[in-house]
Amino acid sequence: MSRPLVSVVTPSLDQAPFVERTLRSVLDQRGDFDLEYLVVDGGSRDGTLGILERYRDRVRLVVEPDRGQADAVNKGLRLARGEILGWVNSDDLLRPGAIDRVVRAFREHPEASWLHGRCDIVDPQDRVIRRWIAAYKNFRARRHDLSRLLVENYVSQMTVFWRRGLQERVGLLDEGLRYTFDYDLWLRFARESPPLFLEETLAAFRWHPGTKSGSAFERQFEEDHRVFLRHAPADERLHRRKRRRTRQILLAYRALRALRGGA
Repeated sequence: MSRPLVSVVTPSLDQAPFVERTLRSVLDQRGDFDLEYLVVDGGSRDGTLGILERYRDRVRLVVEPDRGQADAVNKGLRLARGEILGWVNSDDLLRPGAIDRVVRAFREHPEASWLHGRCDIVDPQDRVIRRWIAAYKNFRARRHDLSRLLVENYVSQMTVFWRRGLQERVGLLDEGLRYTFDYDLWLRFARESPPLFLEETLAAFRWHPGTKSGSAFERQFEEDHRVFLRHAPADERLHRRKRRRTRQILLAYRALRALRGGA
C-alpha cells in the first residue's frame, strides 16, 4: 500500500439540502492516497442532479433508476477500483483527514481487514447533537466481540472502510433488506475477522426527520431482529440479551421522538 486507491461510494436520491456538503467532505480529503469517488443517483427530482452536475469532473456519476439504497451502493461498489472501499450517504459527512487516518491505520495494521471509528451526530445545520448516543456507541465499539455485535449494532456505517479482499470473500449488500443491510454486512465481515476501532472521529451522521432511523425505527428494529436470527447461534441466553437490549433501545428512541428530536 505505497499509495493506495481509496474508492468512496455515495448513493443519492433527493437530498438537495445536504448533498453538496457530503460531496465536499469527501472531495476535500487530502493525504498519501488517490481518491475515486462514485455517486449513484436514482433519479432525483428536487435539484440534487443540478448540484451533482457541477461536480461531474471530479466524481464518477451514475444516474439511473435503482431498486433502493442497497442496490445503489452495490452499483458503486461493482464499479469501484480501489484497494480500500467505503460508502457515505448523501446527507452524511466525512470529517477532515478521515481517509488519511484510515490509510495510515491499514498500513500500521496489515492484519486488519476492516475498520471503523468514532462518529458525530449532527443536525441539519451541522451542529453536533446527541453526544451521549455517540459516547455510548464508542464505549460498545471498544469492547467488541461477535456476540456483542449480534446483540446490538454499534458500528457507525459512514466510518467503515474495508479492504477489497474482504468484500470479495463475503460479497455485496443484501438488496432484500431495506433498513439493516449495513448491519448484515458487518456481521458477515465480523465472522471473517474482528474490526479495528479508531478513536478518531471519522464522520458525522446527520439526524433529521427524513432519515430511516428517525422516521421508521420500529420497522428498522423488526428487520434488525430478522438479521440477528440469520446470523445468531442457537443460544437462548444470547436471544434473551438481544430481546432485552432491543426493548431498551426502542424505549430510548420513543423518548427522543416524544421530545421532538431534542439533543
